[in-house]
Amino acid sequence: MERERILGVFHNTNYRRLFFAAFLSQLGSVIGIVAFTFYLLDRFGKEPYYATIAEMMYSLPTLFVFFIVGVLADRFDRQRIAVNCDWINAGISLLFLLSVWIGWLPLIFLLLFTRSAVSKFFVPAETALIQGVLQKEEYAVAAGLNQLLMSFFLVFGTSLGTLAYVHLQIEGAILIDAFSFLLSGLLIRSCKIKKETRLPNGKSKWSHLHITNIFRDFKTGLIYILKNQLLLALMIGYFLFGIINSGFSLMPIYLIKYKLAPDAYKENSVLMSIFFGAGVLIGGLLGTILARRVKLHQILIVSLLLSGLLTLFAPFVDHTWTFFILVFFAAIAVAPSNIAAGGWLPQIVDKKLMGRVQAWMNPIIMLGQFITLAIIAVAFPKFVSVEVPFYGLGLSFLLVGIYYLFRLPKLVREYEKKSV
Repeated sequence: MERERILGVFHNTNYRRLFFAAFLSQLGSVIGIVAFTFYLLDRFGKEPYYATIAEMMYSLPTLFVFFIVGVLADRFDRQRIAVNCDWINAGISLLFLLSVWIGWLPLIFLLLFTRSAVSKFFVPAETALIQGVLQKEEYAVAAGLNQLLMSFFLVFGTSLGTLAYVHLQIEGAILIDAFSFLLSGLLIRSCKIKKETRLPNGKSKWSHLHITNIFRDFKTGLIYILKNQLLLALMIGYFLFGIINSGFSLMPIYLIKYKLAPDAYKENSVLMSIFFGAGVLIGGLLGTILARRVKLHQILIVSLLLSGLLTLFAPFVDHTWTFFILVFFAAIAVAPSNIAAGGWLPQIVDKKLMGRVQAWMNPIIMLGQFITLAIIAVAFPKFVSVEVPFYGLGLSFLLVGIYYLFRLPKLVREYEKKSV
């Protein structure tokens, strides 16, 4: 039955092309990011804050463009926005290649910032397109497939990035990145999507981007969130999700490099990513099945609480293989929460306002990421050991889980009564 539902979604040509476009875009991005992280750790091994600053460049742009990305996604052609974002990023990747040859770090960080800023316009547009080409009952399946896609890159992403860096150097990894963005844009451009999905609020003129109109639309999104208590509760939790995401993007690699296996951190980082990705893959399959049988908020709560407890064990680990096993089970625990949140959000948000809701959600997540990365950049390794951030990550999981435990069940009952 689950197999039929998944295959049924892929019978939708537009969704299939959007899915593989996302695959190509992530393929290049993951290879580029992993290769660049190793490049910085190799070149500036005694100054890990450079790698942390690079991660900050991925999250910081949201705080500068968040007020306009949702307006564009709701007022202008979503398909065209997604295509142009891919192609602009392909061009920036080529400039990034030139900056690496020059070897000037400020220019490298500026281009990372710019590319990340462009990517922020892609997410609300693509999310809204997928919401428009699927039926409501297919959202949870699509969220599960997205989780499986993410798990693929968690399993193979670090390996592919490491192979690209070792055999093709940083330059080759960047070229793969640029080519993937180009192909992704071509796939999205080939989709035949109805006008009401691309332009749900009708055609707008660029004059609509007057600052007054932008903030009016942005205010509309905020009012919509504040009036929807269930959505508001999810948004509050997303701030702590940002803390969790930023910590897990770097700290496992740091733990391996600076504690568990300093002389073989690349090889062990690959193994760690395989264990984590395999766990997410299993957890994703489990979450997809549970999403059909258990209420999404229940999956979300249990998943976060288990993940928090497992993460708190990480500082006490002294052997790489013990850490890999812990990472494996933590990944199984955390994966269903992504499926639950990803499948739930489109169900409770009006299609015409998805862009403006995303415009608020992304900066909330990125604010959490930026604050966490800034603290890590300043504190590690000068003021805190590599174990300390894991305590913060574990507590963040538990805080979100406990908050949802006491808040969501009542809100879900109220929402279901209004929907009847």
